[in-house]
Amino acid sequence: MIPIAKPLIGKEEIEEVEKVLKSGFIAQGPKVAEFEEAFASYVGTEHAIAVSSGTTALHLALLAAGVGAGDEVITTPFSFAATGNCALYVGARPVFVDIDPKTYNINPELIKGAITEKTKAILPVHLYGQPAQMDSINTIAEEHDLVVIEDAAQAHGAMFQDKKVGSLGDMGCFSFYPTKNMTTSEGGMITTNNPEMADKARILRAHGEKERYQHEILGYNFRMTDIAASIGLVQLKKLDGFNQKRIENAEYLTEHIKVLNGIKPPYVSPEVRHVFHQYTIRVEDGKRKDIMEYLNQEGIGTGIHYPIPIYKQKLYQDLGYHDKCPETEKAASEVLSLPVHPALSIEELEKIVISLEAGSENI
Repeated sequence: MIPIAKPLIGKEEIEEVEKVLKSGFIAQGPKVAEFEEAFASYVGTEHAIAVSSGTTALHLALLAAGVGAGDEVITTPFSFAATGNCALYVGARPVFVDIDPKTYNINPELIKGAITEKTKAILPVHLYGQPAQMDSINTIAEEHDLVVIEDAAQAHGAMFQDKKVGSLGDMGCFSFYPTKNMTTSEGGMITTNNPEMADKARILRAHGEKERYQHEILGYNFRMTDIAASIGLVQLKKLDGFNQKRIENAEYLTEHIKVLNGIKPPYVSPEVRHVFHQYTIRVEDGKRKDIMEYLNQEGIGTGIHYPIPIYKQKLYQDLGYHDKCPETEKAASEVLSLPVHPALSIEELEKIVISLEAGSENI
């Protein structure tokens, strides 16, 4: 089976974990601080705050930005549920805006119409590893005095124009889940150039403590361990190589499947460096299920990212959401992700192409 994703853990990561285990510093300690400094330098921000997951990064970023009860957060419905849920965590209301059908990212032209007096933040997602249109989003935010928090969980190392994601808004949030472009097993990171937001996020992740046993605000235990950070430090050094391999794999797939009827390869905006966390095609004419089953029978892993818009999840239906985002719903019915991870061999890439060609012709 060619898996849809595969974390690449080598002997270097294992050796660094062993060193941490022998050191006695296995919770948050010097390795976390070292990882934060290295990640901030890589992204191009003054601050990076390591946390326990990408979801907790989003949660704390909203709190650090002062988003709370009664506020509204404009975001996309075409993402993992955490993108919307993080607003609910802080008592705010996610407001969903439809996507650009080419990039699958939030459509900036629709954001202005969703702004109300309650709007506090815009939360764009760099879906599949392709940056959102951050110049337009930032211009809108500046006009309306809104905070911009990037959901960069799938976009480590991606670039909009000449800047890396995570440095484009007020804050950026990353996930280091095993299937991401780099991993710490579990973990997340907040990046920012705003010292006040950084300080608040640091306090919030550690029970509201600024000093030991002095709890100034209600906080959480959202810390990263030195074990995770030691993996992250090694993975960060490998990230550009991982991403380059993903890009090359994506280019190979696109070159060979762009001629197939009923199959649309992913679009890449000329302004961005797309790092292909997912390689996601569109399967038209209602054939997705059949092609997915055919590929699985041929030993090729696939995924649907994402089959249900966030506002159609039961949680949101119970909250009274009745949104209609036609481009999101169309994409949800057609998208299909193929393997693109850096462990793929040329023989595996060829097999994916041949199988997809056979499936598209015979179904």
